[in-house]
Amino acid sequence: MKIERNTRQFVAEYLVIDSWEAIHGYFTDLVNRDISKKEDFVRWLKDKSEIEAVLEEDAAWRYIKMTIDTQSEEFANAYNFFIQKIQPELAPFDDQLNKKLVNSTFFEELNKEEAYRIYFRSVKTELDLFREENIPLMAQLNEKSSKFGSISAAQNIEHNGEKLTMQKAASLLKEPNETLRKTIFDKMTAVRRDDLEKLDALFSELIGLRHQVAINAGFSNFRDYKLQSMGRFDYTKEDCFNFHSAIKKCIVPLVKEIQQEKLRLFGKDKFKPWDTDVDPEGKAPLKPFTTGQELLAGSIKMFDQLDTYFGDCLRTMNEMNHLDLDSKAGKAPGGYNYPLYEIGVPFIFMNAVGAQRDLVTMVHEGGHAVHSFLSRELELTGFKSLPSEVAELASMSMEMLTMNLWKEFYANEADFKRAKKEQLETILKILPWIAQIDEFQHWIYENPTHSVSERHAKWSQISKEYGTGLTDWTGYEDMQASAWQRQLHLFEVPFYYIEYGIAQLGALGVWKNSLENLPKAIEDYKNALRLGYTKTIPEIYKTANIRFDFTEGYLKELADFVKEELSRG
Repeated sequence: MKIERNTRQFVAEYLVIDSWEAIHGYFTDLVNRDISKKEDFVRWLKDKSEIEAVLEEDAAWRYIKMTIDTQSEEFANAYNFFIQKIQPELAPFDDQLNKKLVNSTFFEELNKEEAYRIYFRSVKTELDLFREENIPLMAQLNEKSSKFGSISAAQNIEHNGEKLTMQKAASLLKEPNETLRKTIFDKMTAVRRDDLEKLDALFSELIGLRHQVAINAGFSNFRDYKLQSMGRFDYTKEDCFNFHSAIKKCIVPLVKEIQQEKLRLFGKDKFKPWDTDVDPEGKAPLKPFTTGQELLAGSIKMFDQLDTYFGDCLRTMNEMNHLDLDSKAGKAPGGYNYPLYEIGVPFIFMNAVGAQRDLVTMVHEGGHAVHSFLSRELELTGFKSLPSEVAELASMSMEMLTMNLWKEFYANEADFKRAKKEQLETILKILPWIAQIDEFQHWIYENPTHSVSERHAKWSQISKEYGTGLTDWTGYEDMQASAWQRQLHLFEVPFYYIEYGIAQLGALGVWKNSLENLPKAIEDYKNALRLGYTKTIPEIYKTANIRFDFTEGYLKELADFVKEELSRG
């Protein structure tokens, strides 16, 4: 598909944001403009949306370039310039514009339309939470949280004369040779021990700054502030607690059953930390592809089989150089799909090393990308600013929908079945981790003055509640107590993680529907994604023909479904 940026109606076509003065005039225009007529108010909303899209895309490219090459001083400076010099100046204007919006004569009239009501309630929340004194604190938080990526990107090990990123090193923990696995694990542990205190200190700084932001905004803790600022309109912290409980009751026992069977095949009483990712029958790790180009080509073929529109999305991104898939030195860890709201064609960033997990990541981020394409024609940028429960539904559902098409990467039927089995087992294993990270965050910010030792003790305690007790951490207790340090979300996007769990349940529902009627499930999925954020989360899930439900009863129903599918082999 051929996509070009729409002609700008308000912002200069070739604006270069090299100073606050370059964009200041647009905001003074919006603040001072007469919107006493409805058509003027609607035009004002569109112009406000346009400058928001331009700025968000400019910031996005700075972040993308910085994460691709964390060693580049130029890219780091460009990103830091935006968060230090532009964002603090924007904040007071955002507040003035939000006030102007809600005070408009036509606010209530448009608020009767659901799409605007969803958007306006987010604006009202921003207005309620804005505090002038938080502007410099937000700038500090943005700068400090980005340090996690720099620290992580610098982590690597030496093996057989080669420098390996932690992602590449982790792939060797799937190798059948236990001596090799232990060697790699010990090398990775040594690197992590070197950074343990540094990451603890960084996290303590972030906690202190976040707590102060919450206090300034009139909250007793950052958790309550953050849940409101994230727009958690459709569920409460008590629902989160119920999710934690349901995972412990319905999912952890199932994970324990799976691990007990693996131990039986392994011929061991307990796993060592370097055993948990290896095939218990001694099979070599799955290698679905070698290069990022192979990964992309196979993914396009799979997407085409589901819906040619899906394949077109990836082809368009490739033609526009909106992909960076291979792992390399100096690249930040992880993977993401970054929405680019003006052009409407997102960017996928990955660290592929040829592993099965990389295949899953590719289709996951591809699901996000399809979401961006399907919602790109929505009228306002605010309509495309998605809650994570919806964004992750798109990505996790795509993981499940492509699962029966993984034969594109596996000519061998046994490997294909093994990949599917690993995927289902991984889903069950990740749900307790998601709940544990979320429960940990609630405790962290309810107790912001805790010590580092108390933090590690709390993590160790809840690890027992979400764990199976089948791994022997003797000699590596500090690694178990600090395992949370590997979770980027804690450092960069606090409280953004339970959404993965909620969306995973939704994705299992989409997959269940697809096994009964694939064409209808695909159409329901696309219809839900087209909505962007113009309806509530439960309504979007309903459009996808699934339930927005994470109670114990529903979790048991889904757990039984997955268990049955696993038994089919």
